[in-house]
Order: sequence, then C-alpha cells, then structure tokens
Amino acid sequence: MALTLSNGTTVSISNGVDAAKTITATTNANPGVSTSTAHGFNDGDYVVVNSGWVRLSERVVRVDNAATDTFELEGIDTSNTSIYPAGGGAGSAKKVVGWTQLTQILSSSSTGGEQQFWEGQFLEGDRQIRIPTTKSAAGISFTIADDPTLPGYVLAKQANDDRLPRAVMLTLANGAKLLYNAYISLSTIPSLNVNEPMQVEVTLSLLADPSRYAS
Repeated sequence: MALTLSNGTTVSISNGVDAAKTITATTNANPGVSTSTAHGFNDGDYVVVNSGWVRLSERVVRVDNAATDTFELEGIDTSNTSIYPAGGGAGSAKKVVGWTQLTQILSSSSTGGEQQFWEGQFLEGDRQIRIPTTKSAAGISFTIADDPTLPGYVLAKQANDDRLPRAVMLTLANGAKLLYNAYISLSTIPSLNVNEPMQVEVTLSLLADPSRYAS
C-alpha cells in the first residue's frame, strides 16, 4: 500500500513558452520519440506538445534523451496505433519558460472528469446495457489568501486577462510532479468573512490529461 499526502505541495505557473519547434514525426513507441530539426531542447525541459494525435495534443511533457534532431517524450507511451495512428504524430512543441509559485494556498478542489455513458436496451432484451462514452471537462480550483502584490497572483491575473493557456506544475513533498496545461481564471473580488483572511479563487480549466513524473 502506498499513500501520498498533499501536505507540502507547491503549485507553480509557467511564465510563458518559446516559439514553436516543428515536429515532423513521432514514433509509435514507449516512450514516443519526436523528430524536430535543431529543436534546441535539453533533457529535463518541459514542452507543450501540439500533435495530430488528440490524446497527446496540449499535454505538458518532459524531454528526455535529447539529440540534435530528436527527443523522447518522457513517460508517454504512443505504441498503441489504435489511439496513435502511424504517421499521425506530426505537430509542434513549445518549451516552457520559467515558473512562478502560486503561494498562500488555503484550499483546493477538483471538478469534472467524470465518465459519461450511453445507456440503452435492445427490444428483445430484458436489461439495459451501459457503454462508456466521453469524460466531462475537468478543472482545479485553488483558494488563495488575497494579496495582489505577490508574483503568483500577478501572473494568474495576467493569464486571466490574456486568455493564453499556461503550463502548471504541482510538486509534491516527495518530489513527484504533476504537469497540467490549462486556461487560468482569477476572481479578483475577495471574500469578506469575520475572523477569516480575505480570499480569492484561481481556477484551472484543463486542456488535456496531466503528465506525472516520480521525481
């Protein structure tokens, strides 16, 4: 049995991304290997991938085994050609530039991501059947103490205003990392409750599944 406590987790928002580097192909392998001429990425860099493969597109992925014209998508298994059709992995990658911590987080919650189903019954049947379809849109909300001078608040406000997606990294106390790509919204009207700090809410509207790394 393995249990992980969220205590000590830090949340960081990316400052931005570099110009896109073209990906001409990605292999069906575990992990997938992308071809990108003179991409300039180094091992440990994080990139936001845009891909012809919908399951890969908009994910934040860590670079591994970088060479002059290729790099591995660490932790991304693209070997299933039913999900990742051969020849369909072209696209682009943008390197994530810098991180700013979102501090003074008081609480967090997640919404959405629930499995949806088709339910029905054949005329000749005596019971219904259920087939998984899609999953609902997902998001994460952080309630933070209201302080508009803090760098994380300032960056969240910028992301709220420019409506550009940002990479978001959660680093657990044990060093594990979760990477999201999301639109960020900030409610600038603080709550006013007796004997409680003024609070505002930062909301992440997720664009893709997270990527997870053990360290």
